[in-house]
Amino acid sequence: MDTIKFGTDGWRGVIADDFTFANIERVAAAMAAYVKTEGEPERGLIVGYDTRFLSAEAADLVAQVVAGAGIQVTLADRPTPTPAVSYAVVARKAAGGIMVTASHNPYKWNGIKFKASYGGSAAPSIMRRIEEHLDQSEPGRTKRGISVDDLVTPYLARLRELVHLDRVASSGRRLVIDPMYGAGRGVIARLFQPAGVPFCEIHGEHNPLFPGLNPEPIEPHVKELRRVVTSGGYDAGLATDGDADRVGAIDRAGGFIDSHKIFCILLKHLVEDLGLGGEVVKTFSTTRMVDKMAAKYGLPVHLTPIGFKYICELMLTHDVLIGGEESGGIGIKGHLPERDGLLNSLLLAEVMADRGKTLGELVGELSAEFGPHEYGRIDLEVRHEAMARLLARVRHHTFKQVAGSLITSTESLDGFKMSFGDDAWLLVRPSGTENMLRLYAEAPTREQVNALLEEMSALAHDCEG
Repeated sequence: MDTIKFGTDGWRGVIADDFTFANIERVAAAMAAYVKTEGEPERGLIVGYDTRFLSAEAADLVAQVVAGAGIQVTLADRPTPTPAVSYAVVARKAAGGIMVTASHNPYKWNGIKFKASYGGSAAPSIMRRIEEHLDQSEPGRTKRGISVDDLVTPYLARLRELVHLDRVASSGRRLVIDPMYGAGRGVIARLFQPAGVPFCEIHGEHNPLFPGLNPEPIEPHVKELRRVVTSGGYDAGLATDGDADRVGAIDRAGGFIDSHKIFCILLKHLVEDLGLGGEVVKTFSTTRMVDKMAAKYGLPVHLTPIGFKYICELMLTHDVLIGGEESGGIGIKGHLPERDGLLNSLLLAEVMADRGKTLGELVGELSAEFGPHEYGRIDLEVRHEAMARLLARVRHHTFKQVAGSLITSTESLDGFKMSFGDDAWLLVRPSGTENMLRLYAEAPTREQVNALLEEMSALAHDCEG
């Protein structure tokens, strides 16, 4: 049998290669076995799915396997955002949730996430226990004990409580929504339309091939969103990934607002506009601007490995105001210990309304106060042997500088991060879910970011030889 390993947020595989009905059944049976032996199975499980190829069929199989284990199942009646599934777990007091999705991965991928009873990413200890239940028994299937329900409408009611849609509407700002063909399609529209917010939605049809883009709200996949915003004279574009738990944005002038800047905009809004306090959590690959802002506000900062499950753990045990990661996942106090791209899109609209500024102007204010923080990321498809050789070279300090910048320190919390003084860094890290080497860099100028990424990319390719 294929070896199944869980990454930073569940299990993913290539459709018809790793992601097969046989493997789906194995993973579902392991999750059911975990809940049955170590959870509260009498509370039942929520099962949702996104818009990918075979997601609905996979979710139906998951539901039958879970029901076959004697656990009641509530199955989503349509493609549903991951945060809506997480909210359903909490609102219905379920034992957990299973979401069929490959999140931001390309169209050929699919996968399964497990959400714990608190409505957030399962802790690493939970995922290890689920792995231990793989293939321990022959799964059964039944349709008895499965109820089909709408999980989106109650979630929308929750979002209305968290965002001042009346202020967004009265601001008159025109917005473009881009669900990137994913599970967020039509969701914000159901909030904006009755509230009277002027908007249009692109990539809202069901197309599991995600034509022309990967469902990840970063460059270059926001090209069409940028074109619609600038050609139509809209004030901003708000994008969510395949399962709508990550966010990206386009400014009125066409500038891309990455997740680092979104994190900082929302942190400022929560503290200065809404008067909230608490602690701040960021992953290893997230901007240092967060640290500078937290120091100004007197808020403690926690640094975690990459993966929202680590942020979630702290949100459960600390008074966390906001927690975020480089990939666009941000969790907010008072909602769920979970990233929510739809809520964060709405909060960006609220910030623009409350402050009377564009996203570009808000970023400009941050840069003026805390200094410029340019960021870039490259994903390289390289063999595992080449990854290992490059990481060994970094680990053993076989070079002292990159692109002319002297390495002043190296950290190894998750991958290897080289710092170049206080203002620049470069992180080299293998992906947890794909055959990819990820390179992340931050520096005061775009030229330095590009130089760091280009030289490290060349070193990675040299290791292929």
